[in-house]
Amino acid sequence: MLGIAWLRSRNVEVGWVAFAGANVAAMIAWPSWETIPFHFVWISLTIVYGFRVWNPKPTGAILGVIILVTGASIMADAFEGIQLWGELFEVPLMSAMFLAMVWHARRRQTAVEALEGLVERQEQFLNDISHELRTPVTIAQGHLELLQRHNGDPAIAIALDELGRIERIIARLLLLAKTGHETFLAPTKIDVEPFVEDIFVRWSEVAPRSWRLGTIVHGSIWGDEEVLRAAMDALVENAVKFTDVGDPVELRARSLDFGLVIDVIDGGPGIDPDKTERIFERFGRGDDARTRTTGGVGLGLAIVQAVAQVHGGSCVVDSRPGRTMFSLRLPNFQRELDPARDVEYVAAP
Repeated sequence: MLGIAWLRSRNVEVGWVAFAGANVAAMIAWPSWETIPFHFVWISLTIVYGFRVWNPKPTGAILGVIILVTGASIMADAFEGIQLWGELFEVPLMSAMFLAMVWHARRRQTAVEALEGLVERQEQFLNDISHELRTPVTIAQGHLELLQRHNGDPAIAIALDELGRIERIIARLLLLAKTGHETFLAPTKIDVEPFVEDIFVRWSEVAPRSWRLGTIVHGSIWGDEEVLRAAMDALVENAVKFTDVGDPVELRARSLDFGLVIDVIDGGPGIDPDKTERIFERFGRGDDARTRTTGGVGLGLAIVQAVAQVHGGSCVVDSRPGRTMFSLRLPNFQRELDPARDVEYVAAP
């Protein structure tokens, strides 16, 4: 049983050994045509190494065997006058080409492993630090709330507000840390219209802007509703931060060939074109001059992009002075054809 399991796990190598053996036999059987199976052996070796990056010792052993077998066959035919002696130089040339490919493949493998390790450590760090911070923040909030009941000092309210801000940052760090895990999503069928309307109603009641709910395409998507809601909240919060009372903020949902697009459009000052690539990075900001009052730590849009990507989509921005549009693009959209239901709502500032 162990032998069968090993063969199954090494089916690529076993198949290549059989293929290489057949070509070596062809070299011996048809010496005048042996350069053709000779090249098949080396090309197939390179292809197989692309599937499995072997350790240095197995690589050296296999390379040595191929050099000896193919070189001996060509040398024997050269002594008999069937092949030119110049054909023998093919062996070291093919060996050098294979070694160059091995060197590049191992460099790439090392770089990928280092990057994967770095990402894993970063996610673990975010997870650990978020959990460690949550406990003292909760304790401090409890004591301050107790003190506030007996003392109306405005400084206590400010401290509680700052602790609430820290708590929101911690929640976003935890969400970012979880996006790389396979069990992160709990997908369900989401009806687009009530999903977008709920976000619109919640935000239009708490932020005095000139709210507008544009046309919503009717249908459903497959995704994690709570996670997508967190991403949409981050987009709308971003629009609220960079607009003033009475400025327009619009939500709408439309469909394109690839799926659903939910747009958040605001009438804020816009984003510098040179910085639009940075805003989706963790701790990235579109404006380095933001204050703590108008800006955050740069996690909201990173969360939006991470959530979009784990759903197989993306988030893009189109910005100019006086109008910024963030578009959350999601696949797996099933549209319901009912244009009579497409209506627009406007909420007064």
